[in-house]
Amino acid sequence: MSHVHVNTEIAAPVQRVWEVIMDPDRLGDWVTIHRKLHSVSQRPLREGATMDQTLRMHGVSFRVNWRLVHLNAPQQADWEGRGPANSRARIGYRLSGGDGQPTVFDYTNEFTAPGGRLGNVASRVFVGGASEREAQRSLARLKKLLESQ
Repeated sequence: MSHVHVNTEIAAPVQRVWEVIMDPDRLGDWVTIHRKLHSVSQRPLREGATMDQTLRMHGVSFRVNWRLVHLNAPQQADWEGRGPANSRARIGYRLSGGDGQPTVFDYTNEFTAPGGRLGNVASRVFVGGASEREAQRSLARLKKLLESQ
């Protein structure tokens, strides 16, 4: 399993950050590996909502089916995803801040490759530090987007 944890401070209110990160139609504005949103089961998003998305890393596109498993707006959201060959991911968003302070966005991503331990070793070789770099780039894009509005 690979684990990524990155965070950033954004000079915007928590509610404004939340509205962008929880709007599936805005994924292309800030998620660097996002390519296409195929479907969303319900809007506004609630626990149990599903989303079908195409992502791209290292020149390879793949589809992930997400389920929103925990929601505590506007501070916390947890998504579980299933990808090709029984791969799995869990993504967590945590927002904190207020009273004129910047919003702190903590992002976590846990990925389990197919093939058990051997698959996880192969995934580390194939993906390497790309997951963390893309997460950092995505949060930098989000920060720029929200601070320029």
